[in-house]
Amino acid sequence: MRIALVQTNPLVGDVAGNTARLVEHVRALRSRADLIVFPEQSLLGYPAKDLLLRRELIRRNVEALQQLAAEATGCHVLAGFAEPNEAPHGRLLFNSAALLHEGRIVAVRRKQLLPTYDVFDEGRYFEPAGPQQPLELGGLKIGVTICEDLLWDQRFGRPLYDRDPTRDLAAARPDLVINISASPFTIGKHPWRIEHLGQRTRRIGAPLIYVNQVGGNDELIFDGASCVLGADGRVLAQLASFREDVLVFDAAALRADRREPVPQFPADLHDALILGIRDYVRKCGFREVVVGLSGGIDSSVVASLAAEALGPQAVLGVAMPSRFSSTHSVEDARQLAANLRIRFLELPIEPAHRAFEQILAEPFAGREPDVTEENIQARVRGVILMALSNKFGALVLSTGNKSELAAGYCTLYGDMAGGLAVISDVPKTSVYRLAEHINKRAGRQLIPQRVLTKPPSAELRPNQTDQDTLPPYEVLDAILERYEERLESRDEIVAAGFDPQVVDRVIRLLHASEYKRQQAAPGLKVTPRAFGFGRRMPIAAAPLG
Repeated sequence: MRIALVQTNPLVGDVAGNTARLVEHVRALRSRADLIVFPEQSLLGYPAKDLLLRRELIRRNVEALQQLAAEATGCHVLAGFAEPNEAPHGRLLFNSAALLHEGRIVAVRRKQLLPTYDVFDEGRYFEPAGPQQPLELGGLKIGVTICEDLLWDQRFGRPLYDRDPTRDLAAARPDLVINISASPFTIGKHPWRIEHLGQRTRRIGAPLIYVNQVGGNDELIFDGASCVLGADGRVLAQLASFREDVLVFDAAALRADRREPVPQFPADLHDALILGIRDYVRKCGFREVVVGLSGGIDSSVVASLAAEALGPQAVLGVAMPSRFSSTHSVEDARQLAANLRIRFLELPIEPAHRAFEQILAEPFAGREPDVTEENIQARVRGVILMALSNKFGALVLSTGNKSELAAGYCTLYGDMAGGLAVISDVPKTSVYRLAEHINKRAGRQLIPQRVLTKPPSAELRPNQTDQDTLPPYEVLDAILERYEERLESRDEIVAAGFDPQVVDRVIRLLHASEYKRQQAAPGLKVTPRAFGFGRRMPIAAAPLG
């Protein structure tokens, strides 16, 4: 049996457009493949969130399934869709996979394990299914599973579910297992997937075909990287990462014609952010972006990524020097724009800054200048960027990194202004790794060397550096990783050798800045615990050490 793995990049909710692309694939592949496999929820796109509550959209997705079935002539097609639950109780939908052939829905298999952690909220929409038998196709018994059914993992040291579909599959003794998936990317996740899928495969005792969605949908980035594993868990075939791809696999011979390389850090982070920017901008209907260029590392990385993702002509870099901006920062911003071949504007903010100081002179009389005056500069810059966005219909990319966002070292309605926070899930130390990778990949110094070596500074007062306010980024990032991602306590972090006063300060800054983060632009998720919709924290709460 020849099986085509097709990892597609859907637009969430665009049933007609998504179906048209699936039909194109079927027409191109039906003479070469006996079975064509698409990802989880391939008609609707994943995650559709509360669009799943729209009855009209669900009706369209069911009709589209019939349209796709009509194209399955001389072959079978396996595609993910939202199936209405006809029972008088339970959630309104099942997360399902339909086997299509010669205009008919031959069989349906439903997702059993519904994740409700991190960015997943499937229990809000879908009813969990019970154990299901393999399909009979082409003389083979094929077990059909959907994402979490095989990718489940222990969290907090315990299983999340009271049953394991792997056990049922092993008892059914299938000849082949197929898993259709929409599994988002995080740094280092692909080796984890291969390890876990390999464990399940060895336990079941049958080869596995894994087909994953690709593309950016809001904060989430799907890396594709579909693959075929032998019954021993060994990778037999590997599709590309971060782009649509197709592979026809000979299930009888257990042989494929290629294995695409899977990028490792920081290349995987780079490729993920490129895809996330490109899809967010285009799927939201924009053609151009605006980036404020400070001459620092963060804005340089964001501008470089944007130029690669969208093309230099689609990026406008804007330098907005104040009286505190160093000459070299303006020079570095100008040089970066020239190296990237992006459009460049230099708009000094001194007149606006002076005007605000004059307006506020009376109410501020008798008070020393402080962070208030510093933040006015950031907010003036935000106003300028948003004005350019409004006038030219270009999306503003904000440039704050995860370390700054965690510590509140960012200005609400200032440098936080924008439509997409590109590196808001990238710690500062990783931003430097990313910058080095960008230059190495280009084979030249796209990001000026001085940007990589000078002390980071917001330049909002004379001789300011970030470390006047924050711990060294190596220390800050290490504490944040332990506290936020590993969920270690204050005492556990101190026991690991960190200064108790520094730990207390970082924890205090993190909790005090929650109200800022919940007003930030959507950010591209690349770590297991991002400051996005998968992290649900109260704002009015006591800091927890």
